[in-house]
Parts: sequence; C-alpha cells; structure tokens
Amino acid sequence: MTAARAEPVRGEPVGVAVVGCGTISNEYLRNLTSFPDLRVLFCADIDLERAKAQADTYGVPASGSTAQALEHPDVELVVNLTLPATHAAVAQAAIAAGKSVWMEKPLALDTGSARVVLAAAAGRGLLVGCAPDTMLGAGLQTARRVIEAGTIGEPQTALALLQGPGPEGWHPAPEFLFQPGAGPLFDMGPYYLSALATLFGPADQVAALGRRARDTRTIGSGPRAGTVFGVEVPTHVAALIGYVGGQAATVVLSFDSALRRHGFIEISGTDATLALPDPNRFDGEIRVRAAGAGPGDDWTVIPAAGATAGRGLGVLDMARALRCGGGTALRASGEMALHVLDTMEAIGRSVGDGRFQAVGTTFTVPGALTADWDPHVRTLA
Repeated sequence: MTAARAEPVRGEPVGVAVVGCGTISNEYLRNLTSFPDLRVLFCADIDLERAKAQADTYGVPASGSTAQALEHPDVELVVNLTLPATHAAVAQAAIAAGKSVWMEKPLALDTGSARVVLAAAAGRGLLVGCAPDTMLGAGLQTARRVIEAGTIGEPQTALALLQGPGPEGWHPAPEFLFQPGAGPLFDMGPYYLSALATLFGPADQVAALGRRARDTRTIGSGPRAGTVFGVEVPTHVAALIGYVGGQAATVVLSFDSALRRHGFIEISGTDATLALPDPNRFDGEIRVRAAGAGPGDDWTVIPAAGATAGRGLGVLDMARALRCGGGTALRASGEMALHVLDTMEAIGRSVGDGRFQAVGTTFTVPGALTADWDPHVRTLA
C-alpha cells in the first residue's frame, strides 16, 4: 500500500523525511532542522535504534523504518542518504509513494538505473535533486558571478586536482570506497565535475587513463585497524574533458599520492585566471590573476558572498522549487547529476579501452543564486 501524495500548500514549510541515519546525516539534520522553510518529520534507517537516536538528537518527532517514512502523509520530500548501492531502489519506492526525492551522490550506480528513477519521477510530476550541493555555497556561487561578469574574459580551460594517500588511513570502514561505484572517480569526482558543469555547461567527450597502485589496502584507524581488504577500482584517474561550449578541462583524481592536494580548481580565461575554492566546501576564497601579471604580482582576492550553511542547501532549494509548482528553480537537479554520472561512466570506459568516449546526456545550466540568498529566512509565508 502506498501513501497518498501530500499536496503542497503554499506558505507551509515542506515536510521532509531523512532515510539513512549514518554519519553524513548529522550535517544534513543539523542544517535541515534550522531552515524555516522545512519541517523534518521523520528519521528512518534499517537500524531502528540509530534512527531513533538521530531523531532524539535533532528534535525530529518520529522515527522508524523506510516504509513507515514513506507512509507519512505530511512528508513531501525524502532525503535519501543510504549507501550508493541502494540509492535507486529507495528513490523508486519514495516516488511510488508520491514523494519527491533528494539523493546523496551518486544519483545511482549506473546511468541506466538513474534514467529509470528520473523517468518515474517525471511520470508523476515529482522532482529529483542530487548532491553535491556545494556548488550552491558562497564560494562557488561567487566564482560563478565573477565569470558571468566577464572578469576573466571568455573561459577557456580548467585544471582540477584531488590527490592524497587514500581514505583508508582515517576511515574506520573504508572498504566501500574501493569498490565499484566509488574510488576517487565516483566518490570525489562528483564534487569537481559538478563544479565544472555548473561553470562550463554540459560535456560532450572525454579521454582518460586509470591506474591501481596496489591490489590491497590496510585500515589505519578504528577498531578494525590492521585489517587488509581488496581494491576493485582504479585509484588514480586522469581525464581530459571537452565541453559543448568549447572549453576543455584536465582532471586528476588520485588516492595514490603521498602529496595531499585537495580542492584545486583553476579556470583560465582570455583575460585572467580564476582560482576556485574547494568544491567539497561551501565557503572558500576566490582569487583572480590577470593575464600579463608579473612574477611578483599577487592574486586579487574577491570576498565570497552567499550561504555557507553546508549540506542541505540543495534540499532547501528543491523544497522552494516544489512550492513554485515545478522544477524551474531547481539548481542541483537530477538531470545534472545524471550528466555527471554519464561523464564518469564515459571516463571509466575510456580507462578501459584507451579511446575518446562520447557523453550522450545534457542538462540546462541552472540560474545562479543571488548573493543575498539566505537559507535561514522563511520565504514561503
């Protein structure tokens, strides 16, 4: 039996259920319960005690199973924070129950499953949004406004780098990060590729190489420290990406480097180079260096303006779009997430056969947020 769809009433906060109460739910719940345009009504998890603990911690009135969350008549939007392998199944169940869905990244393990989710939602007039929503933060939104103002001229190329020794040194249960659907490409790639997609628009071709430094890794912290586990995916990926608009990007994502270099993205334009903040953060410094600047010239720092609340901004943007009667204002959309997933799959295919691969999906670049966009102001009154 499926729950009747809760019809939105203009002016009322949007009812939300959080499904999946693992570590990432802490930041989501802390933020979602602070946004006046939302009402978090239910916490769900396969571990009922964990769901109740999160509900008690964040003042959520009810907890229980996923099925109970989907039966709640006042829940309009499900925030799906389950493991990647269950993203599509949970999303389809929520859609069948008449709920719009926000997904933690990735949208699904493959584009085929993701297309099924988006088609099901479209057939019922529901919305699908997807992390990362870091590109809605002050840092990347300010960078976008700088580009749109013409400060760097016409954007031409990008260089993006994520390097480090891998998460097994600090994560107490890192095995899933080295299995299909993860690795540096699928785990960290969405942050970098979503930022570039927001700035450049859709990609149309990729070429890539991938390597795996070793076949096993060892857990370095927590109660299972010393446990050896297998590595199933490339742990170093280097990609060239061509965009429909003519831009090109070089992206390196690696768990095989002793040197840590996180959050590095530079956009080169015809008049200047723009250094972006870490795409895995909501704040950060924006710097511009003009073409022709001498070796001793400093970068010009541009203050970031906008929201820095953290994960959940995309959920709020989605809830406000629901109240507007459609997805026209939805910025972290399922269509963009599908395109990013498609781009990552194309990179994976290129790693496998050494050839350029086409990216077949597209999306409409969402409008930028204004500098005064505030998640803590009620807009639905």
